[in-house]
Amino acid sequence: MSLVFSRPDADVFVPGGSDPVVALARVTHLCVAAHQDDIEILAHDAICDCLDKPGARAFGGVVVTDGAGSPRIGVYADHSDEQMRAVRRDEQRRAAELGGYAIQLQLAHQSADVKRPGHAGVAADLAVIFAGCAPERVYLHQPADKHDTHVAVFLRCLEALRALPPERRPKQVVGAEVWRDLDWLVDADKFALDSGRRPALAAELLRAFDSQVTGGKRYDLAAQGRRLAHATFHTSHATDRLAGITWAMDLTPLVVDPTRDVADFTLAHIDRLRADVAARLACFQ
Repeated sequence: MSLVFSRPDADVFVPGGSDPVVALARVTHLCVAAHQDDIEILAHDAICDCLDKPGARAFGGVVVTDGAGSPRIGVYADHSDEQMRAVRRDEQRRAAELGGYAIQLQLAHQSADVKRPGHAGVAADLAVIFAGCAPERVYLHQPADKHDTHVAVFLRCLEALRALPPERRPKQVVGAEVWRDLDWLVDADKFALDSGRRPALAAELLRAFDSQVTGGKRYDLAAQGRRLAHATFHTSHATDRLAGITWAMDLTPLVVDPTRDVADFTLAHIDRLRADVAARLACFQ
């Protein structure tokens, strides 16, 4: 048996060189993200969990798109889209080595294809991945993200998870912040991911994406700054419990009940924020 994906340029990388099928089957914490470096921004909590218990837990990363559309300046300013694909593929492989991932898959789809509901290749590739492992927790983009490709990848993953037999669905699915913070969620809706651990590794993982960091996007500073800010501003009447927090939504209800409307589920979070603001103002007027 082997992992076969729809695109010939899909990349299967197993740090250490073991059998990819076996490596995927070991995965307990799986992150499926849109772009290279999204995994390291939204799922640092999972990477640390697996490094803390290497025999019992294993991290798997999946990047759905090819990275061709990334901004570029400096030494990367004259890179073609094809050159950027190669650079970003290698950067993601480097991050997988640094983070001790069990497996790193890069599906190399164009963003336009991921945005098309029912695209056969995207659906087939995600089906292969979810059939090949039984993770305890799956990390996705969150449905209120403001990046179109992130939202599209989330929806394609939700479709794939809902297509699994109920007994094969993961116990927990979370959607974490990248291009829209989730600190606006009311506290009851916040799912805290402990991302303040291993700060040196966190910085090193994001600096592995040199085409972004020196290419005009300081994700290495911004991601860790946001995590620290969330930990400090989470509560006004207690000392900081964690050194860093990435906020997430618990998306498990959307997977457990495939009939649940995604827009209604997401907008209900906004409605609860509105009610919270209105009630607090009413108390003191």
